[in-house]
Amino acid sequence: MASGHGSLSEQVPGRGTVGEVFTAFLKLGVTSFGGPIAHLGYFRQELVIRRRWLDEATFADLVALCQFLPGPASSQVGFSLGVLRGNGLLGGLAAWLAFTLPSAAIMFAFALGAAHFTGPVAGGFLHGLKLVAVAVVAQAVWGMAKSLTPDRPRAAIALAALAVVVLFTGSFAQIAAIVLGACAGLLVCRDEAAPISGRLNFPVTRGSGGTSLALFAALLLLSPVAVAASGSHALALFDAFYRSGALVFGGGHVVLPLLQAEVVTPGWVSNEAFLAGYGLAQAVPGPVFTFAAYLGAVMNAPPNGFAGAAIALVALQLPGMLLVYGTLPFWDAMRTRPIAQAAMRGTNAAVVGILGAALYHPVWTGAVMNSRDFALALTGFLLLAVWKLPSWMVVVLLAAAGTLSSLI
Repeated sequence: MASGHGSLSEQVPGRGTVGEVFTAFLKLGVTSFGGPIAHLGYFRQELVIRRRWLDEATFADLVALCQFLPGPASSQVGFSLGVLRGNGLLGGLAAWLAFTLPSAAIMFAFALGAAHFTGPVAGGFLHGLKLVAVAVVAQAVWGMAKSLTPDRPRAAIALAALAVVVLFTGSFAQIAAIVLGACAGLLVCRDEAAPISGRLNFPVTRGSGGTSLALFAALLLLSPVAVAASGSHALALFDAFYRSGALVFGGGHVVLPLLQAEVVTPGWVSNEAFLAGYGLAQAVPGPVFTFAAYLGAVMNAPPNGFAGAAIALVALQLPGMLLVYGTLPFWDAMRTRPIAQAAMRGTNAAVVGILGAALYHPVWTGAVMNSRDFALALTGFLLLAVWKLPSWMVVVLLAAAGTLSSLI
């Protein structure tokens, strides 16, 4: 890829092979613990510093793009790096598969074994995982509130979004809160200029990008029609996860309230199984979105098992990949527009309110039953937020504490 644009360093991002991309991201998929922000740090260390696939300016621009769009930011960055290094779509798919596969396999195995994992000890272990979810979501709300609502206007947007999703339940309320947040951002968040660096050049034509964006919109609009016409549960499963993936602004944790509304409310998955799986998702490396493989496998009605896991996992991640692939050839011009930046600031503030509501229900109400649970959840939060322990270590500690608590 020819760079030749003055604000980038003289280093030109090189081309590699699809196999090289797969190998590099398989390593990252096995070792990248800690959530989306930590994943970006792993990517920078491995691919920018050690392997020198691209320079700092290009990496920073790519991160900005993926934070701008809905979807799992770390998976989108990884997919885009695969497109860049692997010279197109095959490279992106290799990066996505390798980064996703390890944690998806772990979550699927847990789903298969969960039904046979019974008794007081098993119950205590699973309850400990629910308490992990409380600690992790509380940390996410705390961290996102500090970075995404740093002033009074955005704090007000967050509170308004929280009120909307509390007063009007379901996914429609969450969509409305996001839309209202974007509109409010256009009104009150236009006085802040985001720094712009460098220029992006990806091996994606405008025609391919436009096709990807059109497919994203077609699946979002036509899937509900197909479900209504056919009554197919497989299509309903795809539609529920695809719609959730299309509306995830602000990081992987935001998918929690969206998925809860889609799978727990209609009775596809019990709230207990939902929270136990989400707790375990914090302990595995790779993207939080592999939680979908667990949910698809434990569905009460077919398709479940492997078929359900595959449908749910692909459907949840597909919209984010379509959006980032479709936006790559247009991002360089769009990212400089103040209106787009203002709308995203409002949207991100609304996300804080949505996640705050989810922290209470279903996370808190489904896990904290007594003062002992409260103490364990608070301990987990402090270990994450103050002592900066990795999330997998907190999972081990709280799962062990939950197990011991069941025996006392």
